[in-house]
Amino acid sequence: MPRRTLNCVDLFAGAGGFSLAAREAGMRVEAAVEFNPKACLTYRKNLVRRNGTRLYENDILLLDPSKLTDEHFSAGKACDIVLGGPPCQGFSVHRINGAGVDDPRNKLIHRYFDFVRELRPKVFLMENVPGILWDRHKAFLREFYRSGAQAGYDIQDPIVLDARDFGIPQRRKRVFILGIRSDFQLDLIWPPAPTHGDTKAIQNNPALRPWVPSASVFNRPTDPQDPNDVHMQHGPELVAVFRSTPSNGGSRGDSSRVLACHADHDGHKDVYGRINPREPGPTMTTACINPSKGRFVHPTKHHGITVRHAARFQTFPDTFIFEGGLMAAGEQIGNAVPIELGKVLLTHIKRSISATL
Repeated sequence: MPRRTLNCVDLFAGAGGFSLAAREAGMRVEAAVEFNPKACLTYRKNLVRRNGTRLYENDILLLDPSKLTDEHFSAGKACDIVLGGPPCQGFSVHRINGAGVDDPRNKLIHRYFDFVRELRPKVFLMENVPGILWDRHKAFLREFYRSGAQAGYDIQDPIVLDARDFGIPQRRKRVFILGIRSDFQLDLIWPPAPTHGDTKAIQNNPALRPWVPSASVFNRPTDPQDPNDVHMQHGPELVAVFRSTPSNGGSRGDSSRVLACHADHDGHKDVYGRINPREPGPTMTTACINPSKGRFVHPTKHHGITVRHAARFQTFPDTFIFEGGLMAAGEQIGNAVPIELGKVLLTHIKRSISATL
């Protein structure tokens, strides 16, 4: 008798990276919740029309969790997994000093847990930035774990995974927190073992494959009709800077550009830097299509990376179209869970859950 398809709910779904990963892992995403209207446009175009997922375009603080139970999980139908990465700006490494402490957005993580308590999934998987583990957020994490125990969940220790260790062409560290319902027996080794590594790691474990270089993003042709094959338009002065920046990872410091602010300090050399095609790319942030925000210049061409390049770094398929304009697309991509990383994690979880059914 074939095992049934596992059912998921994706909270703070954004453009749908976690949802797409779940689908690629063979799961059904019953419902998703997202408030950003431009991200909702993208989610609907790619995941609602094609897969029948119901998207709730709601402020999650105002959406009653019981509505999802009533609409999707009545008559004995189970919610197996709750996914979702609450907005992480309050914990970002770009916040300095005390910024981010008591950020009102942090309450959204507690709202995430309200849905977990209502839906009673077998497991939940939350994603966030490494800054959530900083000392100044210890009280928050203690409360999160206390609430989990009160709701009947055994929450695993936070793990930090680097996407490049799982075949993603990008250096991207993120925290994943897995919760398992206390009355559910799950035989699971967590997290799954890396599949890729650098030369030293491969010497210790020959089964690993090498990290995927950025060249994999740029070597494939793009569809001339692709609406996401677009980049920022730069003025002649900036184009000249890019022309004078060496290929294969050149930075602003290698170009002819000197700003007034550099009289006192050398500034951030990565800004306006080229991506080195021989290495995994930089972390795709919400500003990844803006060369002034990081090393986001094409390896050989004299402009920033396109939306499609950024999406490829996050392992979105080229058929996935981002709506809302250039800047909104970059934000959606930077907020997403890399598809292939999500697929690896969810496939690993799925095997263990399915073995119990």
